[in-house]
Amino acid sequence: MKLYTSIGPNPRVVTMFLAEKGLKLDKVELDLRGGENRREPYTRFNPSGQSPALELDDGSCLGEITAICEYIEEKHPNPPLIGTTPEERAETRMWTRRADIKVAEPMANGFRYAEGLPMFQSRMRCVPEAAPGLKAVAQDGVEWIEANMKGPWLAGDRFTLADILLFAFIEFGGMIGQPLDPKFKRVNEWFARVKARPSATAA
Repeated sequence: MKLYTSIGPNPRVVTMFLAEKGLKLDKVELDLRGGENRREPYTRFNPSGQSPALELDDGSCLGEITAICEYIEEKHPNPPLIGTTPEERAETRMWTRRADIKVAEPMANGFRYAEGLPMFQSRMRCVPEAAPGLKAVAQDGVEWIEANMKGPWLAGDRFTLADILLFAFIEFGGMIGQPLDPKFKRVNEWFARVKARPSATAA
């Protein structure tokens, strides 16, 4: 397998996931700022033009971070980061989806439509007037997670893909003017726990 990667929170999720698994893959670094991911030959391989992408041994491509991580989990089930039972896997997928739609998506688009507009306006439809609202929606999502955390990790006692995804985006938020509010005590403590893991320093 070969990982096509770049800067940004989405590649960060897969990098941390691989580190938690103790796996090292060959990597190809894409020039995201230069738009290498948005033109051929990369778009012939991955037509969504997104990073990261996983090239499988048969030459086919997997895009989308959750699909990539689920494939890796099936190939390398230990340590489990999605789950070992249908119930655990469902719970992880539930929290991963919550982190994605409540925080990651609005945070990322809030950035693309504002601070990131010079880079993204020629690559995708941008709605600058939506940026302040999207940033507020992301903060509402963090507040919701604060109120609904029931253990040290999002899925209770299990560290999972959901924690990795949310961490990568909250970390990213701190770099782009959407910092984690100190008032969210549980989420700040959770963030510190994830940051202390060796995978948080993986590159």
